[in-house]
Amino acid sequence: MEYQVGLLDVDLCGPSIPKMLGLEGQDIHQGNLGWSPIYLDSNLGIMSIGFMLPNPDDAVIWQGPRKNALFKRFLKDVDWGEIDYIVIDTPPGTSDEHISAVQYVQTTGINGVIIVTTPQQVSLIDVRKERSFCKTVGLRVLGVVENMSGLRQSVSDFTFEEVGKDGFGGFYRVGLNYTKENAPELLPLVVCSEVFDSSKGGAEEICEEMGVPFLGKVPMDPKLCKSADEDRSCFLDQQSAAGAARALKRIIEKVVTEE
Repeated sequence: MEYQVGLLDVDLCGPSIPKMLGLEGQDIHQGNLGWSPIYLDSNLGIMSIGFMLPNPDDAVIWQGPRKNALFKRFLKDVDWGEIDYIVIDTPPGTSDEHISAVQYVQTTGINGVIIVTTPQQVSLIDVRKERSFCKTVGLRVLGVVENMSGLRQSVSDFTFEEVGKDGFGGFYRVGLNYTKENAPELLPLVVCSEVFDSSKGGAEEICEEMGVPFLGKVPMDPKLCKSADEDRSCFLDQQSAAGAARALKRIIEKVVTEE
């Protein structure tokens, strides 16, 4: 959409954004105006503790005050330039990172937060807690996204597994060969399956209950996962994860339009 965007990864214990964007091994540079973000494109700057680790496998074992100090530096000492949006990616829960975000950013005017969940009840319990946190600190909930909302996978990508007396046996593709020979019209179709229990309505139902917007569902698409592992954009390579890309685009459009 040609907006200037800053992406701040404050999941200090699991900074995955450098890997997902193909930026592992990049170094942060100190300029006259502070740290310079790592740019993926001319309009997308990224900052993450992942750029500061000598080894990507190193664990960050920091307590609250040190975490807060780094978070503050990310906001005050990074030369973001003129940007339209800054997206802060936080870890799950309501931990130090969330409290710091409120303390350091709220005075500048946070538009709101987006809560991401999966459909089953054990995850939706956490949505209620996140909502409670937002109400307590005065943050607007822009909406909820239901991630991993059912499996969506091409028929041609399926592998079948034989179940024997001792458990699962070897993989084989007899079923796929049978489909090619006897029902080739099924091959372009996508198999839809519910992985998590959404019988109680999932995120959409809880949004109605809490009175917050439901932004949409993102399917569990193995090709989307592969795109992230291979640092490829599903938006640029829509043949690989077309369904997930469309779902994500609709969510983005809703957020931008509402703002």
